[in-house]
Amino acid sequence: MAKARPMGGPGSGPKGMGKPTNIKDTLKRIASYMKEDKWIFLIVFLTIITSALSNVIGISFLQTIIDNYLTPLMEEQTAELMQDFMMVIGTVAVIYLVGAASTYIFNRLMVGISTRTLYKIRVDLFQKLEKLPLKYYDTHTHGDSMSLFTNDIDTLRQVLSNSVTGVINSLITVVGVFSMMIFFSWQLTILVVIMLGVMLFAVKEIGGRSANYFVKQQQELGQVNGYIEEMIEGQKVIKVFSRQEKVHDEFDALNEGLRQSATTANTFANILMPIMGNLSYILYSITAMVGGLLAIEELLTLGTVVAFLQFTRTFSQPIMQVSQQINAVLTGLAGAERVFKVIDEQPEFDEGTVEMVPVSITADGTMTEVTERTGEFAWKDRGELTHVRGSVVFHDVVFGYEEDKTVLNGISLYAKPGQKIAFVGSTGAGKTTITNLINRFYDVPGGKITVDDIEINRIKKPDLRRSLAMVLQDTHLFTGTVMENIRYGRLDATDEEVIDAAKLANADPFIQHLQDGYQTELKSDGNSLSQGQRQLIAIARAAVAKTPVLILDEATSSIDTRTEALIQKGMDRLMDGKTSFIIAHRLSTVRSSDAIMVLEQGEIIERGNHDQLIEQKGKYYQLSAGMFELS
Repeated sequence: MAKARPMGGPGSGPKGMGKPTNIKDTLKRIASYMKEDKWIFLIVFLTIITSALSNVIGISFLQTIIDNYLTPLMEEQTAELMQDFMMVIGTVAVIYLVGAASTYIFNRLMVGISTRTLYKIRVDLFQKLEKLPLKYYDTHTHGDSMSLFTNDIDTLRQVLSNSVTGVINSLITVVGVFSMMIFFSWQLTILVVIMLGVMLFAVKEIGGRSANYFVKQQQELGQVNGYIEEMIEGQKVIKVFSRQEKVHDEFDALNEGLRQSATTANTFANILMPIMGNLSYILYSITAMVGGLLAIEELLTLGTVVAFLQFTRTFSQPIMQVSQQINAVLTGLAGAERVFKVIDEQPEFDEGTVEMVPVSITADGTMTEVTERTGEFAWKDRGELTHVRGSVVFHDVVFGYEEDKTVLNGISLYAKPGQKIAFVGSTGAGKTTITNLINRFYDVPGGKITVDDIEINRIKKPDLRRSLAMVLQDTHLFTGTVMENIRYGRLDATDEEVIDAAKLANADPFIQHLQDGYQTELKSDGNSLSQGQRQLIAIARAAVAKTPVLILDEATSSIDTRTEALIQKGMDRLMDGKTSFIIAHRLSTVRSSDAIMVLEQGEIIERGNHDQLIEQKGKYYQLSAGMFELS
């Protein structure tokens, strides 16, 4: 069955997820997050060495115990020999206890290092996502961004918590054991080296294939997670259009891809251990036979052969562990590369220097900058203050989301302080794009936009956006109380100001009837409320901001006709004295505007007030006639 492409899709899951392209730089980047823990990491490294060497030294005592004590004791038992034997046993016990304590210490410390490192990476990643321009979110799905915090960071957690210490411990053990093997018998060591070549060949062939499929498994997992998230969010749409069967088929296709990748990856990974285990048994058997012959010929002692056999088993185990961990390390590093790629994304560019500051204005119009909120603001440019009035002018603006495709073609318009400007036109005409440019969600490549005669590129983005309030068609409510959601428009607003804003938007009556009134907890984007009620809270949020400029992007689209009639006066009060930009399809929302702009294919084809445009009998007349028929 061919893989179905998800509707709207969760993107490609972990985009770019594959083998790490630059292991050295990625390791350096991870190490940079551990700078504050460098001394702790040194302790971890030392305790890993202690743990590994304790095991090696403990095994080496087998030769002494057998040759110097057990063999003589089998012939003659003396109190002095028994006493020395018990002292050696006690020494070995202490060595292993030190090794066990060291293992506990480095594991415990490494957990702390890994959690602190991942904490810092999450902070940097989240802060970067907050600073990225809107264009990034327009080109990356939510599922793709969420996979950074789940799949990628989780695989990195496993690497830092387990794989790093496991690989270091195994490598030190291999070096230590190999050195002791050469010391005890160079003849048997040559035999081990030959078998080691066979084992490494198996690791390269089988482990390499396993690594490729584990990477593919991560990609498929990202797709499945992103798709599930998208489908859960879109359950209403799925049910309305009865697309459950199609969604089920698409999920089955993605899930089947994940199953195949996971099955193949784990098949190779699971057969590697038995193969390595059997090779180690073969090595052990051959070493035992050759060692026995050397012992019979008195070239080696019995204790040396026994100790060497134990070294042989100890030598193969860390090699198998490294072969197991290498897949996890590669996958974790690939995930880390993807996280760092986002952290290195270019943040939202802001070259603005002009700030918005609160001022007090005297009777003669003199403005003075103050620290407390007065309700009056000024643009501060190199010490010079310009009163924030809300005058917005577009000068021959050209814009396109893609370089070879323009959305706005030479748009020129002005909005005087307190004017209401409405935009109407068919879908894709460029109405919402204009409001996005006022907010500087995107910067214009041609023409310019001024606010109070100051080019908006010169105004700091946070200050520009604090001068605007916006009500979107798609509302978003945060987890918290109704009071907190309205106060989101201005965090220093008092409870009384929040309630006044709710009354202004006519949201107060339904809020009062909620179980806990303004303290009612909202969850899951306010799903316990109707779409109209959520929109009213969004309008109240804009009202409490008390900004000179207001943008309403289909703000009443989710409100029924009866509710619209109730809030129209509230909307008028909300827009009173503010420069307002209105995007709407309903005639009742735009007909009272001071100027109406009719857009078509990125150009203003008609402009004027309602009566003037009706008299022209052009595009607006046709649209308004259609609205009358719908109403």
